[in-house]
Amino acid sequence: MDRRGFIKTTLVAGTAALAGNQLCAQDTRQPEEFVGILVDTTRCIGCRACEIACGEVHDLMVPDVLNDGALEKHRDTSDKQWMVVNKFETEKGEVFVKKQCMHCYQAACATACPTEAMNQTMKGPVIWDGDKCIGCRFCMVSCPFGVPKFEYNEWNPKIQKCTMCFERLEVGQKPACVAACPTDTLMFGTRVQNLEIARHRIYSHPDQYVHQIYGEHEAGGTGYIYLSAVPFEQIGFRTDLGNTPYPEYTKEFLYGVPMVLFGVPALLLGLNALVGGSEEGSEGSFDFEAKGDGGER
Repeated sequence: MDRRGFIKTTLVAGTAALAGNQLCAQDTRQPEEFVGILVDTTRCIGCRACEIACGEVHDLMVPDVLNDGALEKHRDTSDKQWMVVNKFETEKGEVFVKKQCMHCYQAACATACPTEAMNQTMKGPVIWDGDKCIGCRFCMVSCPFGVPKFEYNEWNPKIQKCTMCFERLEVGQKPACVAACPTDTLMFGTRVQNLEIARHRIYSHPDQYVHQIYGEHEAGGTGYIYLSAVPFEQIGFRTDLGNTPYPEYTKEFLYGVPMVLFGVPALLLGLNALVGGSEEGSEGSFDFEAKGDGGER
């Protein structure tokens, strides 16, 4: 390889690295209609109709809400239940809180996924594509809310989490939990509309709510946002997440990965070719010119 060939090789590698940068970082373009759900915990009565609807629509476990005593203990989501309702004893009495995937505005799980199996749709909900999943479970360790769950006991395991009923949204229906709620605890709409409604409720009833909308800024903002009558740490929410989207913490590292994968090997290949070419010129040249039939070979 001559000097021109070496430069050409490194330029091609550099172009590949730049293209890789765009693939490594989660697309942060703001969709026109980023949808979400407003949860007003002051209205929840703990009926768990949302749990039943979720189980029925997604062919998951349908709880026996009258007899299972689930509200007597704090539960987490699982591969059999995408959402749960927990009861908290607070300074203002019992508060019931729905828990599920928060559908982050810039989802750490989608950014961490190397195959885009965990994907944030342009409307906001974060969904999982089993055809692309390689089972690395990076989505699980990257989620600040600990939501994605792995089916350890299945022969063909899946990553299970709330999808905000994306398949229902695609045909113009509300998420199943929202449609089943009898007290208007849950309100589906665009994120902008939900934030406006939440602010209006706080300003109209300043003694009824803490002056914070959980999910407006936490971890860069989430599709699910919450109102509460008590500080959010009293009802099981993390308050140490900060306002920076979690993909921002790893962006510089991810930008460097394509250069390591493409740039460095190409550079070493070019150097090797240059060194090999010079050696070949001095010792490795062969004359394959055919001589006469009677000549020496």
